[in-house]
Amino acid sequence: MIFEYIIIGLYSISLLLVFMYALAQLNLLFNYLSSKKKIDDSPKFNFNNDEEIPYITIQLPVYNELYVMERLLDNIALIKYPKDKLEIQVLDDSTDESVESTALHIKKLKETGLDIQHIRRKNRVGFKAGALKEGLKNAKGEFIAIFDADFLPKSCWLDKTVPYFKDPEIGVVQTKWGHINRNYSTLTKVQAFALDAHFSLEQVGRNSKGHFINFNGTAGIWRKQCIIDAGNWEGDTLTEDLDLSYRAQLKKWKFKYLEDVVTPAELPIVISAARSQQFRWNKGGAENFQKMMFRIVTNKNINFKTKIHSLLHLLNSSMFTCVFLMGVLSIPILYIKNKYGHLEMFFWVMSFFVTSTLIFFVCYWFMYKNSFGGGIKNFIKYIGAFFTFFSIAMGFSLHNTIAVIEGHIGKKSEFVRTPKFNIKTFKDNWKNNKYIKKKLSLNVIIEGILALYFAFGLYSAFVVGDQGGDFGLFPFHLMLFIGFSYVFFKSIFSKA
Repeated sequence: MIFEYIIIGLYSISLLLVFMYALAQLNLLFNYLSSKKKIDDSPKFNFNNDEEIPYITIQLPVYNELYVMERLLDNIALIKYPKDKLEIQVLDDSTDESVESTALHIKKLKETGLDIQHIRRKNRVGFKAGALKEGLKNAKGEFIAIFDADFLPKSCWLDKTVPYFKDPEIGVVQTKWGHINRNYSTLTKVQAFALDAHFSLEQVGRNSKGHFINFNGTAGIWRKQCIIDAGNWEGDTLTEDLDLSYRAQLKKWKFKYLEDVVTPAELPIVISAARSQQFRWNKGGAENFQKMMFRIVTNKNINFKTKIHSLLHLLNSSMFTCVFLMGVLSIPILYIKNKYGHLEMFFWVMSFFVTSTLIFFVCYWFMYKNSFGGGIKNFIKYIGAFFTFFSIAMGFSLHNTIAVIEGHIGKKSEFVRTPKFNIKTFKDNWKNNKYIKKKLSLNVIIEGILALYFAFGLYSAFVVGDQGGDFGLFPFHLMLFIGFSYVFFKSIFSKA
């Protein structure tokens, strides 16, 4: 019985942690809805007065971006801003043939009168954080805008973001990410779904109540003084953006999030690219929890509610560990439940999974409706989108759990960039992309075995007990089976 009690205990703890996270999301939903009733009366620079137009530096940290560099540079050159108050730094750590083509393109742009510099380092110390820090040394701007290689800000982007820095306490202005290839595939739709929830529910929900949010690594702009005051960029975690964001807010700098300013970008279209991005984000989140936890808890200037939201924010990725543990233990739980009737009271906690799922369903519906509108047709589409997202997110739970564990135990790894493709439609070919990883990992094989494991869970629903089966966990096992099957077969047959 000791073994059974251990399984029940671990399963129950995982369920309760996910339930607590769901309650936090529900609180963010209330914050989000209440924020819509407020009028933004933030002070702004008057750009009709030349004296109020500050000097801006745009930083473009890039590494081996052969397929998107020309698109990036041409797009940035279209941004409308006084040329005498704008400089562009191409922070190029590339090691391939893109270096030469980038240099040639920059030379052409310089001839148009654009102040654009091609900055190269001898090594990638600190990876992206190191490149940003290096560029900051010679940056002329009072404010530093940052764009990754796959982002395409509109020409009016600076006009819509810079004015908010009239408030001297504002350290960062962050914009919402858009998706130029949202409808490319199921994979891109799922990624867009998750990011939309983050950039509406979470960013607005936290920012509207003064809780800590994060600069998202791109499509945002920093006050240079804020970066320096917070200790500058550090490369000791895989999410340098989250790290600096928390250090800045612990220094009492305010962040401004603009949901209505959308910066389009390209989503990863192959599963290896999505894996590398997910691994970096989830491991970085865990690393930052370890780095920031004590500073947050002991800081006397932060209220209790902000501390709770901050800790849960940094533990975002750790929820995958709970989901994975719940999934693996749920099949033994099914058999224990039907073998030991006197333990029935312990299984009441299973209702927390249904409750958590309903909370997520309601929260994400408001985000979906915000993007696509309400009505019965959109609601039906949403149901399909939600359960597709939920299933595939579960399919990534092993991969992300490994990332989280590595982050919490302090195992260091290289900053693996997400390959870009410049792909929008099915007609565009990505299979010759030189940056795609062809080698399958052992984790993929384990994901295939887990798909079979949860198929067994589906079978078990029909045969356990003496009352004709037990289907309480059948929907959970079905989503796990679909999720792991999708991730496994996509990894095998796409070869990417």
